[in-house]
Amino acid sequence: MARPEEKAQAMMNKWVKMRDSDNTPQTSTRRPYLASLCEHLHDAEKWRRQIIREISGGVSKIQNQGMGDHAVRDLNDEINKLIREKYHWNKRIVQLSGPDYNRIEKHNQLAEQGKGQDDSMGLQGSSGYRYFGIAKDLPGVKELFARNAVKVTKKKRGDVYKYITPDYYGLRDEEDGVLLEVEEHAAKKRRIRLEALRAEYREAKSVAECQEMPEYETDDEFGDSTIGSGGVLGAADAVAAHVAVPTQDIVQKTILERKKKALLDSLL
Repeated sequence: MARPEEKAQAMMNKWVKMRDSDNTPQTSTRRPYLASLCEHLHDAEKWRRQIIREISGGVSKIQNQGMGDHAVRDLNDEINKLIREKYHWNKRIVQLSGPDYNRIEKHNQLAEQGKGQDDSMGLQGSSGYRYFGIAKDLPGVKELFARNAVKVTKKKRGDVYKYITPDYYGLRDEEDGVLLEVEEHAAKKRRIRLEALRAEYREAKSVAECQEMPEYETDDEFGDSTIGSGGVLGAADAVAAHVAVPTQDIVQKTILERKKKALLDSLL
């Protein structure tokens, strides 16, 4: 038997734990009729575990082949009632800052189905009603699932294409206006950068041409002054061409000057 000091320490630890968790033990031993009547997370967890034990016991009992049809139907109805009650207790636990058991159970159920395992929660019928154990073999139940199984056939490639909407190809992405605004902003930035690069290129090109081509006193030496330096009519057309193209006379004269220079260099 423990010493009085150990008993006092154990009681002190229980009191500190209750104070930190802010949970008071439920005085009543009966489960509340409504989950909303429970105000403590500890009690909600306890009643949920009790419901799970009752569901497990009912599922085990409904496997008995010697039960009559009426007893099987009543027991199957009771199990479905407990499942709905458990769902409400799961929601109440979330409201009391507890874990979301509904989401966890759904995730586990999908994982088991993906592995090809049997559904431990029975066969689901209309409106979420489930059939457990020998309730699946009741008159009318087998025919119901057989009829539904015939309707569920393997989809062909053409059937899959029927359900593909324009959203799959991104044809409606600009309807909300957000994408168009982003694209317009990006296009504006690209246009500004492109104009800057073009201006830099024209400046570098003009400097290079001035260094290579000989200088002439006037434009009248090679013809009408209205002809642009690019071989086009007028200064406006020369600017629109972006790059000045020399006339044929200028090209011939430049080639002749270079040949003369090369000949003189070879004689010296």
